[in-house]
Amino acid sequence: MKPSGRLPNFVYIGPDKAGSSWLHEALSHHPQIKLSEAKDLYFFDRFYSRGEQWYANQFRGTEPQHVVVGEVCPDYLASPEAPARMHHVIPEAKLVVTLRDPATRAFSSYLYMRKHGEGPSTFREALSSFPDLLEHGRYGTQLSRFQEFYSGDSLFVGLFDDLRTDPQGFIDGLTDWLGLNRNPLPDGELEARLPASRARVPLLAWLVRRSADFVRTHDGAKIVGRIKRSRLVHSVLYEPLGEDAPVLADDDRDLVRDTLMDEVVEAERLSGLPLRERWGWPVAGRASQPTTSAAPAERQERS
Repeated sequence: MKPSGRLPNFVYIGPDKAGSSWLHEALSHHPQIKLSEAKDLYFFDRFYSRGEQWYANQFRGTEPQHVVVGEVCPDYLASPEAPARMHHVIPEAKLVVTLRDPATRAFSSYLYMRKHGEGPSTFREALSSFPDLLEHGRYGTQLSRFQEFYSGDSLFVGLFDDLRTDPQGFIDGLTDWLGLNRNPLPDGELEARLPASRARVPLLAWLVRRSADFVRTHDGAKIVGRIKRSRLVHSVLYEPLGEDAPVLADDDRDLVRDTLMDEVVEAERLSGLPLRERWGWPVAGRASQPTTSAAPAERQERS
């Protein structure tokens, strides 16, 4: 039975630790866009059994001016099940990806684990103990899975570096691609990225994280989202690392590069983006320096 209400025609699919929280907030300010109140619905991977009507209910309140209706969930890109499920439910949707250097993405994910009192004390140990740190960087495999179901015109592949260095330019490129009016980002309203931090009491941070997972599984994604966005909650649970913030070691960076080089080469072929050059990875036997172009990188021509 077809669900009542509007289903999304736009989904940000990943990867994680590549600007999804900022993007959700930025797009929420656009008058022609309606996003689900809760970020990270996880419908197409964890909660597909809840059904299409539950999914449609997450977009209640859509108005006629909302040309784009969608959600932001960075786990979909790495999910083997998500592409087919998405094509079954929302076959005409436009999908957005912001690729990030797999080494820095994995390290950022590791720091997030440590922030919540989880994971081993070193990044190298974490790479061995938590396979997803590397698996979530297999961009070639992931893009290939989605391109089995969605044409190139339905997939916007941008770069996290462009989002970070020129956020307005990135948003303009994305809204052009979506066929929307350009909209200036609100001065001083978007939350800055939280600095690297650590749990003041690791056990307490771990319990809060586990409690959030429990609440989410019981249809409490909106509650979890409000708590995650609370600066007060963050300041109580965590303290900034400052100069003590860990740094990605060169040998760990090289390990990730060696492991995922073939995936990055394949992602270059599928996206048409010079990923190794942009990320300073070895290209044709030489190490490249990252470029500093601020324009959103994408295969599609910008209108």
